[in-house]
Amino acid sequence: MYRHQSIPEVVAHLDLALPDEVNPDIAKSALTQARQRLGEEPLALLFGLSAAAWDERHQHGRSWRGLARYAINGSTLRASDTPENRHHFGAQAYASGVVASYPQLRLLTLTSLATHLVRATVFGEYGKNEMRYARDLLQAIPDHSLTVFDKGFLSAELLLQVQQPGRERHWLIPAKNNSKWERLDLHPTDYRVRMKVSPQAREHNPTLPLHWEARAIETISQHGRRRILLTSLLDTQAWPAKELAEQYQERWRIETRYRELKQEMLGGELTLRSGTPETVRQEVWGALLAYNLVRLEMAEVAREVGVVPTDLSFTTALHYLRYEWSWLAISSPGTLPARLLRLRERLGELLLPKQRRGRECPRVVKKLPSRYSTKQVRSVK
Repeated sequence: MYRHQSIPEVVAHLDLALPDEVNPDIAKSALTQARQRLGEEPLALLFGLSAAAWDERHQHGRSWRGLARYAINGSTLRASDTPENRHHFGAQAYASGVVASYPQLRLLTLTSLATHLVRATVFGEYGKNEMRYARDLLQAIPDHSLTVFDKGFLSAELLLQVQQPGRERHWLIPAKNNSKWERLDLHPTDYRVRMKVSPQAREHNPTLPLHWEARAIETISQHGRRRILLTSLLDTQAWPAKELAEQYQERWRIETRYRELKQEMLGGELTLRSGTPETVRQEVWGALLAYNLVRLEMAEVAREVGVVPTDLSFTTALHYLRYEWSWLAISSPGTLPARLLRLRERLGELLLPKQRRGRECPRVVKKLPSRYSTKQVRSVK
């Protein structure tokens, strides 16, 4: 929450103290030692328990046709360039043979589309493929849900593991350009397909069938681009194609969550500060806990004022929480309810402009500004 300050500054700023009131002063070395004694396990456990509970609380009334909506997506984080971090997490190697300047870790999350609360996460060394990380997240997908994937996760082994265990666990994913299938009906834009399971996948998992079926929905984007979505929701009457396409559009808004985590919460300093793998993992769990705390408060405010949580500004909520917590640290206990009520009232008044919802910014290369209005080329004789 206070990433722009050092831990000793935060302890002093929020008036944190040890139980011993006789000696309230805390040495900086004591804080470091306390963090090392704590480790990552308590934070990981706290994140897992709180994330599932908070998500369950705010799924009520925000489902789509009885299904809770989630997205699995991935990103990377930079770690401090220490020998321990580089050996443990690795780094990106380019085709030229150059290795990235900082160690990196790969991060995948299961995130609610309704509230952007992170329900579950896995992270670790950079060299591990995202598909392998995604398998570790599948068990965290709840029943009666729809999970949206990026096309890089299109795999019979992965997607069948989503829908086979549990009850009513469905998926939605765009097809790749080279995807091949057999059409099972003649509808022009909404039809069922049958695809072959690759021999490599069946060799890796002999329980996979020879073929698997899905529903294909052809859509046209705002820029006129054709896209085919594949889904396990086969009933065209119960699950309209237009509404399914809208659920995929919601996944794109999840991309901003990593920007909020890495730029807003980490203060634009994209490199984690910890120098060892153990403290790096502890720092990641702490950042995810803090992110969920902000999102939880946004969900609570949204429910009280009657809007959706994604209509509130994460940046504004983060700034207000930092400001109010600074006052709460020095306020008397009797004033806390009034201050929390004031905080929620202020957050509820600051909605994002409606015209920003759903806008798309095409990726273009902008020309660099020139110091001179014109340039002249002189020929040499």
